[in-house]
Amino acid sequence: MSDARTPTQIEADIEQRRATLAETLDEIGVRVHPKTIIGDAKASFAARVDHTLGRAYVTANRVVSSVRGQFVSEEGAPRLERVIPAAVVVVGLTSLVVVRRGRR
Repeated sequence: MSDARTPTQIEADIEQRRATLAETLDEIGVRVHPKTIIGDAKASFAARVDHTLGRAYVTANRVVSSVRGQFVSEEGAPRLERVIPAAVVVVGLTSLVVVRRGRR
């Protein structure tokens, strides 16, 4: 096995490999830099928070729709047989709180 390359070609190849190695080392240095690690952690945390908030929004929306469905018919008219008792309970609880606060 003989290498038919000239010394100039070998030197050029070595120089190219050095440049590639230097670039790779620079990339590794950026990846392990504390600011990069902190930035990645912040981005990961923000993504998890966004995901959690999105799920919470969907859940809250389902709950609101479910509650609304209890008090409003499919046509959009209020279900008085459910609205009136609920309103009486709310007024009663509010009155109780006001009376108790007035006694203190």
